[in-house]
Amino acid sequence: MGFGIIRVNAQGKPEFVDMGVIDLRKCADAYSKLEVINEKVGALCDLHHPDDMALESPFYGKNAQVILKLGRAQGAAMIAALNRGIPVFEYAPRKAKMAICGNGDSSKNQVSLIVQRTLGINFAEKYLDATDALAIAMCHYYQLTNPLTSSQASTSWEKFVQANPDRIK
Repeated sequence: MGFGIIRVNAQGKPEFVDMGVIDLRKCADAYSKLEVINEKVGALCDLHHPDDMALESPFYGKNAQVILKLGRAQGAAMIAALNRGIPVFEYAPRKAKMAICGNGDSSKNQVSLIVQRTLGINFAEKYLDATDALAIAMCHYYQLTNPLTSSQASTSWEKFVQANPDRIK
């Protein structure tokens, strides 16, 4: 399981903070994996004090068991953040690839290359899971800074009227 942490600097640009892979292969069973995920994510939250947590939403492949296991892992990570008052956001893998590369079908290597160039860092190919996590973090940053998707953007006429009563005649 990869993690990636970015910070937005004073100029409003994303900067690399931390990344890594939590190795769960040594865990005895599925429940101990969930415990490790919760502990490690909680420790990362305590160390870095993030404003938000962005996760990759699970996607259905060929095996329904995989999405069930991913959902449980996400739940363990979500609880670690929510118990610390950190809001959680989810992004589909295609949305993150689109935000980073401009193409929802981009490969892990393409995403990694653009993330490295954008953040001005270099890392080994063994960190592709962490690269995906950084891509999700950057996708969340882009969502927050996009004027068309920000909380200020109107998503309905009712919200527009509430936000702009002086513009209604």
